[in-house]
Amino acid sequence: MVEENPVLQCWKENARYWVQYSDMIRAMFVPLTAAMIEQAGIDSGHEVLDVAGGAGEPGLTIAEKVGPTGLVTCTDAVAEMVEAARHEAARRGLANVQFHQCTADALPFPDNSFDVTVSRLGIMFVPDPVATVREMLRVTKPGGKVALAVWHKSEINPFCYVVSNVMARHVNAPPADPDAPNAFRFAETGKLSRVMTEAGATEVDEREVTFNIEAPLSPLQFWTMRSQTSDTLREKLAKLSTGEQAQIAREVEQGVQEFFPHNQMNFPAHMILVTGKK
Repeated sequence: MVEENPVLQCWKENARYWVQYSDMIRAMFVPLTAAMIEQAGIDSGHEVLDVAGGAGEPGLTIAEKVGPTGLVTCTDAVAEMVEAARHEAARRGLANVQFHQCTADALPFPDNSFDVTVSRLGIMFVPDPVATVREMLRVTKPGGKVALAVWHKSEINPFCYVVSNVMARHVNAPPADPDAPNAFRFAETGKLSRVMTEAGATEVDEREVTFNIEAPLSPLQFWTMRSQTSDTLREKLAKLSTGEQAQIAREVEQGVQEFFPHNQMNFPAHMILVTGKK
């Protein structure tokens, strides 16, 4: 019996929470999606592949950009995510989208199928990033682009570090392996660009994307979302008493207050966007 990828198993467990918050997550990362569309040169009539697109983003927004003469293919390794994306496309009345359940390193498409291939906040979690980017390049047409977006360092992203700092006061955890699948695997400048180059991309470009993560959430709602959508947080919290969990919630709510003017979430965000040409 083949042992399942533990990261993939975590995402299967995460799926119902990401589906629950899909509208909120879409709103939070609108500026990042816009930056990807611009840097990848996505335009009307293009055929675009969204790898590890979760519950539908950025693929469905891209489908609106490429219009009825274009086509977007949304993929994810988790069936529940793919089904959520399919339902959301139907809800928005998007007819120029198709869906496939597949892993990022085994794309079931012929060579040279897409004008652009994108992955937003997904490449950090694959087992072999170089092999995965090589696969993305394989299915991209000659002259087409691959665009990958990842988190910049945690310490410059209060959306992340406020929670991490609070948890560190309550739970002892060994230092993370910088090369293991995790949200900040490519947070160091140049690291993802080297992967792109090693995989065979040319004209590799890396830039920082700064914007505000905004959504109509209160501090308590923010903590509820963060604690549910992160398997790492759920696992740590499950080992604590009800009292300790309540104390952590209070400390997070207090710690994020400055980022909730008028009780609405507004975090400054720093991401890394890397593009490469086939």
